[in-house]
Amino acid sequence: MKTIIDKNIDVETFFNMLENNEIQIIDIREKYEYELGNIPNSHHIPMDTILQSINKLEKKKKIIIYCRSGRRSSAVKYMLNREHNIENIYCLSGGYEAYLQSDKK
Repeated sequence: MKTIIDKNIDVETFFNMLENNEIQIIDIREKYEYELGNIPNSHHIPMDTILQSINKLEKKKKIIIYCRSGRRSSAVKYMLNREHNIENIYCLSGGYEAYLQSDKK
């Protein structure tokens, strides 16, 4: 099985992908983090439940996952690929912090 390691996108690429409306955005942070602020139209699936919530992922779209800084989402991307062979999954480099610092939000 091929393992996806380097499927990270930067914030600018993320905004370009948003225009196509062919992505699903997943926030894997804790509930309190999500409630403090999130990327519009993102779905909240906490990291500790995402492997059991596989049916909520839209496998025909590119799935963009994010956390606060990108560290947790990298681990989740690896696990989703390893456990469920999902290859259309990408991490938002820099996570929510990078999104907040962008001029385009």
